Amino acid sequence: MKKTAVISLTERGRALSAFIKQTTADHEITRFCFRRHTDDDAFSFDDMASLTGELFKDYDVLVFVCAAGIAFRMCAPYLVSKQTDPAVIVIGEQGTHVIPVLSGHIGGANAFAEHIAEKIGAEAVITTATDTGGRFSPDSFAAANDLIITDFDAAKKIAAAVLEGKKIGFKCDHPYGVIPDDLVISDDTEYGIIVGESSVPSPYSTTLYLPLKNIVVGIGCKKGTPAENISEAVSRAFTENGISPVRICKAASIDLKADEAGLLEYCHKTGVPLVTYSSEELIKAEGDFTESEFVRSVTGTGNVCERSAVLCSGGKLVIRKTAFNGVTVAAAEMPVRIDFSKKVI
Repeated sequence: MKKTAVISLTERGRALSAFIKQTTADHEITRFCFRRHTDDDAFSFDDMASLTGELFKDYDVLVFVCAAGIAFRMCAPYLVSKQTDPAVIVIGEQGTHVIPVLSGHIGGANAFAEHIAEKIGAEAVITTATDTGGRFSPDSFAAANDLIITDFDAAKKIAAAVLEGKKIGFKCDHPYGVIPDDLVISDDTEYGIIVGESSVPSPYSTTLYLPLKNIVVGIGCKKGTPAENISEAVSRAFTENGISPVRICKAASIDLKADEAGLLEYCHKTGVPLVTYSSEELIKAEGDFTESEFVRSVTGTGNVCERSAVLCSGGKLVIRKTAFNGVTVAAAEMPVRIDFSKKVI
């Protein structure tokens, strides 16, 4: 769930921000109101420029209930790139139009603007070229399906090719639904998208590789193991198996390690959530695992890293138990189905 900030300046804006939060309860929304027009459910502010700077660092979506010009001026000093900037949406205080102005595709501003507009009875004003023409957007497709854009230049070229009416080749070893008209299952195109890592051979002159962020890393470690050792062990295991660590979406271990400082620090630094299981739960994991009687005597199960990875992912091992410097690492791939109709909301 995306962290969303709704910022308002006037009394009418305050009322609309409250309505937005009420009608979009399926999102994590925090309201920020100018101090002269606030209420008990909102944080008050005096300096909108300073507030915007802080929110830019901590929030995924910023919704400004004010004039577009004010929102533009507030955001301008903090803009970096579409890869990192939060989604920004502007809503006039009359509540008639919802306009995504920043990170429409990757940040999900377009889809969220449409969602808000539907909830409050407004009109979403979408201006990105692929969306206004009902065309395929590689950015939106990747964001909605947890795919990693490895080459933004290639993504830009493919988006431009779509607008020029060119067919884009598509390759994917995972199940997928009906493909858009702009894509074709063919090797005979100039531009192509491959859902996979760059090690997959490409028949296209310009290829956008989109690796899946669907790998669960299972980790076992000795008490007191520093985060640096865990990070190095994970990096080595993935490199040796030709899998990019950027594909990691979760880390898993036994509940005995739920408060392990080094493991928690590793997860915090990499932005990966940690999921833990009891030994009883790990024993029930199905598969062929590398068992250790010593590990069983300490934890109650003969293997932590492989079993936790499989249990958390619901899939199969892609990296078997690898030990390095007091750390054991394994990885499993979550089953996925590519869905071209999904949107980021």
